[in-house]
Amino acid sequence: MSDQCKVDAVSDLSLREAVCIHTKKICDACIDKDCIEDLRVFLTQDSQTILEQATNVKARSAELLHVALDVEPVQFNTGHYTVDITYYYRILVDAIVCGTRPCTICGLAVFSKRVILCGGEGSAKIFTSKCVSGGPDRHQMMNCNKPDAVVEVVDPMVLASKVVEVCNCCCSDNTNVDLPPFICGCFDGDLVLSGEARRLYVTIGQFSIIRMERDTQLRIPSYSYCIPTKDCSATGSSSDENPCDMFSKIKFPVASFFPPCGDGECGSVGGTSTGCGCGSVGGTSTGNGCGNTCNNTCSTCRPCR
Repeated sequence: MSDQCKVDAVSDLSLREAVCIHTKKICDACIDKDCIEDLRVFLTQDSQTILEQATNVKARSAELLHVALDVEPVQFNTGHYTVDITYYYRILVDAIVCGTRPCTICGLAVFSKRVILCGGEGSAKIFTSKCVSGGPDRHQMMNCNKPDAVVEVVDPMVLASKVVEVCNCCCSDNTNVDLPPFICGCFDGDLVLSGEARRLYVTIGQFSIIRMERDTQLRIPSYSYCIPTKDCSATGSSSDENPCDMFSKIKFPVASFFPPCGDGECGSVGGTSTGCGCGSVGGTSTGNGCGNTCNNTCSTCRPCR
């Protein structure tokens, strides 16, 4: 049993015809690395009650719930668009109350930012027959020729957390957060937006890729039809399959016992590569393995003594 998906090699490379396809062309893209400091967390009512009595807190994790995107053209700069991005996170925090066992509290954090990317020019309005629940709104009908914004993002890292006492002299009670109903529905209780005595703030780190796409048509070579070769009846588990036979198909997880030391390093245990060994940077040992001087490829490293 393979632990990775494999794609069958193409056996027939004879060109059949040239076909036209409709796809998305990437007009512009950028990578983004945000360190978001002191991001306010709106706790649920039960969680807020626990925070009011807590003696210490420690943020556990942050989960990305949703990303809202809005694209608008940039005036006097044809082909460029602003992308307003709003991230919604579920924050889990461990709170200590009277030195007892930590209680897990939950809340919502919201972060917004804007980027400018090139989306190309297009004057043709695009309509499709895809069914839209409730039909298109006025905003969609007026902007049916704009490019699409796409954000790829992983769950952020929680870097720090703190609790701040709310006071009239330093904290404002004004909350200008417009929360969509489906976001509020992700929590077990109502969120406390104002009137609390203590507030929770977190600092998170986030990596993302933002790109602009526009519909286009391409002419590509066609070799053959994509006919599946994998037999579904030969995969999966069945009631009459011997558990030991199924276990015997699983490869030994060498990497779990000998994690990689870094790029360009090699080694073996029992004839299986562990990803660790002498290693080399510019032909010199990195010191992660035996310490011998090595060439740039692992296969030419001298064995450790």
